[in-house]
Amino acid sequence: MIEILRGVILENDGEHVVLDVHGVGYGVDIPASTAASLPPLHEEATLFVHLHVIENDMRLYGFATREERELFEIFISISGIGPRTALAILSSLRIPDFVNAVRNDDIALLTRIPGIGKKTAERLIVELRDKMKKWEIRSAAGELGKKGEAPTLSGTLLPEVSAALQALGCKPAIADRAAMRAIEILGEKSSLEELVREALKHRW
Repeated sequence: MIEILRGVILENDGEHVVLDVHGVGYGVDIPASTAASLPPLHEEATLFVHLHVIENDMRLYGFATREERELFEIFISISGIGPRTALAILSSLRIPDFVNAVRNDDIALLTRIPGIGKKTAERLIVELRDKMKKWEIRSAAGELGKKGEAPTLSGTLLPEVSAALQALGCKPAIADRAAMRAIEILGEKSSLEELVREALKHRW
C-alpha cells in the first residue's frame, strides 16, 4: 500500500498533480484545499495518498494532511459517495466547518457543495453524526485545519470570486484555488472586485 509520496511537482492544474519520485511520475488527484497548500512547480512536496481500486481501474488521491485522507476514506465508505464527491467536500469546506455542519444538521451549507443534493446531505448527516464526535473534540482542541487550511464557503466571497474567474475561462478547480489564495492574502473583508483582481494573479 502506498501511504506517502514525496517528490518534485512536475504538473499541477488544481485537480491533478504529477510528482517526480526518483524518476517515476505519479499522477495524483487532489482537492482544492491541498492544491492551495502546494509549493510552486519544480519544488518538492509531500502528499498523504490513498490508492483507490475499482475493477481494472486504479487511481491515487493525495492530501496535504493525514486528517484529510482519513475523512476522504470515511466519505467513500458511505453508499452513493464516490471519490469525486469526496474530493468536492474537502475542496469546499475546511474540516472543522464540515464537522460543525454535520453535527448541527446544516443541510443548507452541505447542499452548497458541488454534487451534494438534499438527500445526499441528509445521508451524510445520518451516517456521520456519531463519527464526527471525535473530530469535533479535535477541532475544539485546535488540532485540525492547520496545514493547508483554506477559506470556506461559509462567511466568505469564495463562491462569487470563483464564479467570476470561471466566467473568464478558468477551470472550476483552478478558480477555487485562486479565489482561496486571494482571500488568504487580502482577508475575508475585502471587496469582490479586490479579490477577483488579486485572484487573477494566481490562476496559473
